[in-house]
Amino acid sequence: MKRAGWRRATLTLLGVALLAAPLRAQDVEQLQTDLVETFNTYSWGDARWGALVYSLDSGDTLLAIAPDSALAPASNLKLLTTAAALHRLGPDYRFHTYVLSDAPVRNGVLQGDLTLYGTGDPGISDRFYGRKDEVFQRLIDDLEAAGITGIDGDLIADASFFPGPLRDAGWERRDLNEHFTAGISALSYNENVVSFRIRPGQVGAPPRVETVPPHSALEVDNTAETVSGRARPRLAILRDDPVEPVRITGQIPSNSREVWRQMTVAVPADFVGASFRAALEGRGITVSGATRTVELPIESSVGRLSAPALGRPGARILARHTSRPLSDYLEVVNKESNNLFAEVIFRAVGRADSGVGSPEASADAVRRTLVALGVETTGLRQHDGSGLSSENRVSAATFVDLIRRMSDGPLWPEYWASLPRAGTRRELGRMYRTAAADNLRAKTGTIDGVSALSGMVRSRDGERLAFSLMVNGSPSQTRAKRVENQIGARLADFRRTPGTVPVIAKETAPPASRTTASNDRHRVNRGENLSEIARRYGVTINEILQVNPRVDRNRIVAGQWLEIPRQGGN
Repeated sequence: MKRAGWRRATLTLLGVALLAAPLRAQDVEQLQTDLVETFNTYSWGDARWGALVYSLDSGDTLLAIAPDSALAPASNLKLLTTAAALHRLGPDYRFHTYVLSDAPVRNGVLQGDLTLYGTGDPGISDRFYGRKDEVFQRLIDDLEAAGITGIDGDLIADASFFPGPLRDAGWERRDLNEHFTAGISALSYNENVVSFRIRPGQVGAPPRVETVPPHSALEVDNTAETVSGRARPRLAILRDDPVEPVRITGQIPSNSREVWRQMTVAVPADFVGASFRAALEGRGITVSGATRTVELPIESSVGRLSAPALGRPGARILARHTSRPLSDYLEVVNKESNNLFAEVIFRAVGRADSGVGSPEASADAVRRTLVALGVETTGLRQHDGSGLSSENRVSAATFVDLIRRMSDGPLWPEYWASLPRAGTRRELGRMYRTAAADNLRAKTGTIDGVSALSGMVRSRDGERLAFSLMVNGSPSQTRAKRVENQIGARLADFRRTPGTVPVIAKETAPPASRTTASNDRHRVNRGENLSEIARRYGVTINEILQVNPRVDRNRIVAGQWLEIPRQGGN
């Protein structure tokens, strides 16, 4: 894609130079007229647009509005993070969580400290497992198999694999209690959020407070009061900073319904340590010492070695957990715009590239990966992996160039599969009942004053059109997204004059679901039972239960994941 080609013709859009390649057919002229009219339908004030639409098959630039202008991209930044992760880590990359010790075991008691060491897995929750603490229970299964019934030492939650800050300085402070700004750590649990459940107590007494899951390691200052009556609760659940105590103030009537509020945990490693200790003790494995957290490599007994070659001389891996493959996690990042998954993967890219999992090292690794792919990075500034920071800057040209380079490479099927599909519930529900539905795939982006949509769509001829649409300083995000929808639908409906259609690249099928080394996985659908699932995979119910020891054969639920043994054991 030659940038000089964008400057051969100039139109005007809201006083901004709009650049395009020579127009060769009336159909292209009509498309461009329609796109300009879509923008001109609304008043944008001082808003700045960056937009580019480029045909991957013909090489035509169909729309260009300040394409080299570096703007805040919001969650479109995840396109850079996930592309770099595929190239630097590979689609089969997995996070590992270890239980380690260098102490001997005598009469079932570990004679020293036990370390839970994380390398960043954000998936330790009920997103991929039947229970929130299922991964902890599997690790404890291994400890029991090793004959350990007690720990005569401390439990250490070691998150030193990523020593960077828990939260980026560019994130909005008022958002730091919300689930989408969860702290970034090498040890995570329940995506580093808890839900407060507040119920009335006795009249005159404070309400009862619990968190789901429990053992949040949060300090709570509950000065609220239970009052008589049936009025609506007048409660406030406050925290000015994630490391400060949670304050619960106000009143809740004695006959009121319970009140729920989700909030990020203060220090994820503290949360993980408290939760893992509770799981150990719930299984009868006592810990005589304290629960400690390690966040800096210099404080870690494990050292700066890369997983899985862990430990100082004499240290033993007593248990380990291996995550789902990176390709599964990338779908969470791009389809759900999950910031925690994006940030942890971003840090993992930096750690793999330079041995340092800091934001600065990670940004350098992403840039080097893009340059190696041939992507133009002029104006690129990356402060985090998710796009939450308003200090990030990327141009529309960089996004389109990235899509072009990825589409030419071997990792395109995995990348394409990670992108949200238009008109699809729980992905990109917009553009329903248009030609873009189940055709266009693109990453959305939204922060204050910013809206963005970047991806690819096929025209009526099957022509691949890469696009990036970004606006900063928009007076209305609803209006901006309406423009994105109209442009996406119009591109999907575009058809060239007969005889001018370029040679069209064939569709590349998305990759098959990746599996663990020995098992497949199945997500239970509504109405399914174990007998049906066993027949589908050609295995017995007992074989399924063998690899899912915590599954009740008489109670499986929709959305639950099951390990399925492969026939022949390979």
